[in-house]
Amino acid sequence: MPHTRSGGPTTRIAPATPLQHAGALLRAGRVREAAAALSALTADPPHGHIERAGLLAARAEVLVGRGDLTTAATLVGPLLELVTVPGPSEQAGAAVAHHALGELAAAAGDVDSSVEHHARVGVLAPGADPEQLPWRANQALALARARRGDDAARQARAHLRVGRAVGSAYAVAHGLRALATVSPTVDGVALLEEARDALGSVGAARLGAQVDTDLAGLLVLSGSGSSLRVLRLLRDAETYAATEGLWPLRQRARRLLDLVGAGAEGRSEALAALTVAERRVAELAVQGLSNREIATTLVVTVKAVEWHLSRVYRKVRITSRRELAGALMS
Repeated sequence: MPHTRSGGPTTRIAPATPLQHAGALLRAGRVREAAAALSALTADPPHGHIERAGLLAARAEVLVGRGDLTTAATLVGPLLELVTVPGPSEQAGAAVAHHALGELAAAAGDVDSSVEHHARVGVLAPGADPEQLPWRANQALALARARRGDDAARQARAHLRVGRAVGSAYAVAHGLRALATVSPTVDGVALLEEARDALGSVGAARLGAQVDTDLAGLLVLSGSGSSLRVLRLLRDAETYAATEGLWPLRQRARRLLDLVGAGAEGRSEALAALTVAERRVAELAVQGLSNREIATTLVVTVKAVEWHLSRVYRKVRITSRRELAGALMS
């Protein structure tokens, strides 16, 4: 079954090209399925300029979402090749590549480069679909980190206006989340509640979990809202993030659970000692995936999966796969 926010509808992925299908899976928050689809595409990559950019950008989104910045960094070179002096017919692909480079730069902490890459998207594709290429909202987050608060709020509002104009609930929720994040003068709780309402008719599990985590954080800081609701928001977000291998999001939800004194439940000291790669492999193994299925999902070799599992077994002091779930939940 597809993963959706609690109470949300099931997302139907419309028939499309394999790359468009993978992109739709990503927007739906079905990251594990998207990763498998992208793995198949990587084995036989498309030849068109925009298709190559789209494949690299989607792979970058999966890797950044899973916290695998080392592998994500290997995509920078191929993406840069796609933005070098693009001709008129290649501008759309260059815009996609710039957007991905902006997100990779932000993940690496280079906010100035992130701002510049997103600005290039605006030059190359000013009328881009805000759902598929949300450069204004993502630039707003980078601008805020660069301490350019007024510019950040301006871009977040611009994304929100465009999202409303095209009637995209996903883009509207993204813009509301960005504005709540970057502007200290707005009612962040109200904006995030509005974002949750917007997503009520959209199967967008990842964005929904991000909004829920942000909302829980603001409720904790403001002292408003019931503790039961905060716990429900965070536990739902943590469960979703663990299922899809989105470790940075899961860790953020876990830190907030710690802050409200609920982090001890279900905590795995063994899991905390594992590397990002080891955690990803261990969680997928617990879900029942075979080594080959894990390799396909993570776009690595079967030998790499075997090596990671052997290190996990050694660290948590077990000798077989069937002991893994119990060890990680101890």
